[in-house]
Amino acid sequence: MSKNNLNGLWLLSIAAIVTPAYAQDYLTAAHAQQAIFPDAEAYQPMLLKLNVSQRDKIQTLSGLRQRWEEQKVWRVEKAGKHVGWFIVDDVVGKHEFITYGIGLSLDGHVMGIEVMSYRETKGSQIRDAGWRQHLVGKTLSDPFKLDADVPNISGATLSCRNVMDGVKRLLALQKVALANG
Repeated sequence: MSKNNLNGLWLLSIAAIVTPAYAQDYLTAAHAQQAIFPDAEAYQPMLLKLNVSQRDKIQTLSGLRQRWEEQKVWRVEKAGKHVGWFIVDDVVGKHEFITYGIGLSLDGHVMGIEVMSYRETKGSQIRDAGWRQHLVGKTLSDPFKLDADVPNISGATLSCRNVMDGVKRLLALQKVALANG
């Protein structure tokens, strides 16, 4: 093999090892907060630390494991009154994390969801307002059935399922760790 062919093979093998990044950041936490709670006047950040018992209870209620011992949470206020919770969470899509923000009412309803960062090569349609709207109003007692009450997106099944599961897990987290606060 000639030296040029070897150099070409070497470059081709390097290109095969280095895959392009598809990460896309769409919103900051502040932008997502404003999108979900446009009339809020204050967002009080807190780092919620969950003990083993709380994490076990979240899993029992949602059927899903709470991976993190700490969760980023903001207490949302309007006119000095507590009106809801904003939570930033990560779920795995097919290969990479999807970062989203969710607004929860004090009585445990989803008020809105915003995809903040999407790192997969396909399936970014979960950012579409029409798809996310299917999660608004959900409570922990509602069914979370993909293709039944929340539509699947072809090519984004794992992203749809995992975001939907994350929402259910965060509703359980609210019930276990935020219901009184």
